[in-house]
Amino acid sequence: MKIVVFGLTISSSWGNGHATLWRGLCKALARRGHAVTFFERDVPYYAQARDLAEVPGGELVLFRDWPEVRRDAERAVAEAEVAMVTSFCPDGLDASDLVLAAPHALRVFYDLDTPVTLSRLERGESLTYVGPRGLRDFDLVLSYTGGAALDRLRAKLGARRVAPLYGHVDPEVHRPVPLRQEFAADLSYLGTYAADRQAALERLFIEPARRRPEQRFLIGGAQYPTDFPWTDNIFFVRHLPPADHPAFFSSSRLTLNVTRQAMAEMGWCPSGRLFEAAACGAAILTDDWDGLDAFFEPGREILVARSGDDTIAALGLSMIERREIAEAGRERVLAEHTSDRRAITMEKELESARRASLPAQGAEA
Repeated sequence: MKIVVFGLTISSSWGNGHATLWRGLCKALARRGHAVTFFERDVPYYAQARDLAEVPGGELVLFRDWPEVRRDAERAVAEAEVAMVTSFCPDGLDASDLVLAAPHALRVFYDLDTPVTLSRLERGESLTYVGPRGLRDFDLVLSYTGGAALDRLRAKLGARRVAPLYGHVDPEVHRPVPLRQEFAADLSYLGTYAADRQAALERLFIEPARRRPEQRFLIGGAQYPTDFPWTDNIFFVRHLPPADHPAFFSSSRLTLNVTRQAMAEMGWCPSGRLFEAAACGAAILTDDWDGLDAFFEPGREILVARSGDDTIAALGLSMIERREIAEAGRERVLAEHTSDRRAITMEKELESARRASLPAQGAEA
């Protein structure tokens, strides 16, 4: 298939979770004979931190504004079997109009930020990437979040056909590597700063750091404010490109996952960082959320923390206990949560939606 995507970014992993996911998925789709053309607005903040120049097995189209690229986009959609718009696409409304007018392509919307989308709707806020008709005109809506979110996409945005397409990891990129001293830590955390994660981060990371001054804690990420509550034993590594993630995870005795508030409240929304860390052979400590046990077995493949005491207890595990958890988590990820597995899922959902749309297309003809 020729697949055209109008998305947020694939060229820069700075401050977003979309790019790494798309890179793994595009590579996996290419291995299965498909080609992705990814349209991305060339904005300064991503251009300054660009860490990918080509779409694996496909094409990257960077453009300054929609009028500049419209004709090329029309041509690409006309030649495609699948045309897709994603959440937070800067030109989401214009791209949606183009995709929904496609004469032959399957029309798809992929929400990689479903909890944020739904929470904004509940607050009465407008969405810059979803038009007044919601998602009712798309043949298929894919969601990064499963569970009750799928029903709410139907009820709130009129989606007719919805399926989950969860996060994943490319094990060729994220794999165990030798320890690097600058990333060595008793507990690490990798993530862009987010105000709605701060309370959980203070409870599960900062408080334990204060209680264990003799141990080394490490944060990696972007956009951390100057008034962040650092302690003497919390070290900081500014934005890490994906190429450094394996060393970051492989160099920690334990790594923490903290879920965005809207994602945690909705559940069934595993962070891509979970799969990345597990694929790198890290023992993972995570906050709790509904649906977690569908992706990892708590206590055997992953550790769950609800308080600072839980973090302290996890830090007290022996090397053998941590290794057993890390190995079980990595085995689960390689079996069920790779980019190749998600590419297969995506193929099946696209084919199913294609079959379902044929009677409607015949009636229109």
